[in-house]
Amino acid sequence: MLEQNNSQILFQLQGLNDSLANRQVFFVLALTSYIFTVLVNLMLVVTVWLHKTLHRPAYVFMCNLCFNGICGASAFYPKLLHDLLSDHHVITYNGCMTQMFFAYSYVFCEFSSLTVMAYDRYVAICQPLRYRALMTVQKVVQLLVFTWSLSLMEAAVGMALIVGLPLCGRRLPKVFCTSWEVVKLSCSSTTANNTYGFLLMVLHVSQTGLILVSYIHLVRTAVRSQSDRRKFVQTCLPHLAALLVFTVSLLFDTLFSRYGGGSVGALQNLLAAEFLVVPPLLNPIMYGVNLKQVRTRIRVHLILTARLSGT
Repeated sequence: MLEQNNSQILFQLQGLNDSLANRQVFFVLALTSYIFTVLVNLMLVVTVWLHKTLHRPAYVFMCNLCFNGICGASAFYPKLLHDLLSDHHVITYNGCMTQMFFAYSYVFCEFSSLTVMAYDRYVAICQPLRYRALMTVQKVVQLLVFTWSLSLMEAAVGMALIVGLPLCGRRLPKVFCTSWEVVKLSCSSTTANNTYGFLLMVLHVSQTGLILVSYIHLVRTAVRSQSDRRKFVQTCLPHLAALLVFTVSLLFDTLFSRYGGGSVGALQNLLAAEFLVVPPLLNPIMYGVNLKQVRTRIRVHLILTARLSGT
């Protein structure tokens, strides 16, 4: 039956159907993961903000990545936590569109942020004498504005194409809303959605290609001196790890959505949601551990906090 008024649709999220028996355990794990994700990302952002010695482009871009991680986690966890305590796993049409908008804004911003960070590392290691001239405050602001503007525009266009689709179903086999699952419920042609999805794929694969090309130059330059090798290990390896974790996580979701079977299990849902869970959790840990200045500042804060608590 063709649904004429999409705004009145209540989607049924079926991803938790196999996990109801252990909902309390999953709730505790999800809540702990969400709180820890927010805290470690905020700790890194606040540490950089409080210390002027860390007010450098690399750390600013790192904070942007952490802030984006909080946004991505917040697009996923609150609804999941609510559903784990509820017997009815439904979401309104407007709520579904809102969740998708923020989730995909996070995805697009993550790709763009990692691309900008790769450019920053390329200039710092391959053109160190020109770094201050190229990475000015104005340039950093422009790159951040470009990153968010492009990401929000990509998500908005994608949502506009989905909003115009008449839907003939209400069941989504996941614990959260994704564009592909909603598009599959359409009663009309989805050529525009498929074309736009292909264009986005080309754009972000190109961004990944730019990152890999920049790292080829970085490796060639880093092997020349010990100081460059140290820079590469401290700042580039966490960046490569962040790119790898995010790309693999997003690949799991894409493969599960398009080629997954009809049955949905807890493990399948965990893998499908990995791109919203793992990168925001691991990125601040990887950067905090590998960047000596950030690690030192965090340790000082923790020691002072422990002393104050003891008194």
